[in-house]
Amino acid sequence: MNAYDIIKRPLNTEKTNILKEDFNQVSFEVDCGANRIVIKKSVEQIFKVKVKDVRTIQVKGKRKQRGRILGKRRDWKKAVVTLMPGERIDIFEGV
Repeated sequence: MNAYDIIKRPLNTEKTNILKEDFNQVSFEVDCGANRIVIKKSVEQIFKVKVKDVRTIQVKGKRKQRGRILGKRRDWKKAVVTLMPGERIDIFEGV
């Protein structure tokens, strides 16, 4: 798989902004079949930074109901990447 197939999109929420500022961590939505080693190599290749640690979370989709119709959101995988001191990824800076 391509590195761009592994890293699907960055996550930009209030919690991820706090993690970015305080702990130098960046969050991404990643492919469900990717492991920590592949995620680390993909982030280093795409953003040209050194990665210290990768944590992954399986996010289960919520069940939703609209009237009598029941549905479910999709399951997805989240990766929290800790960067080495002095490294930065400026995804949304200057937007």
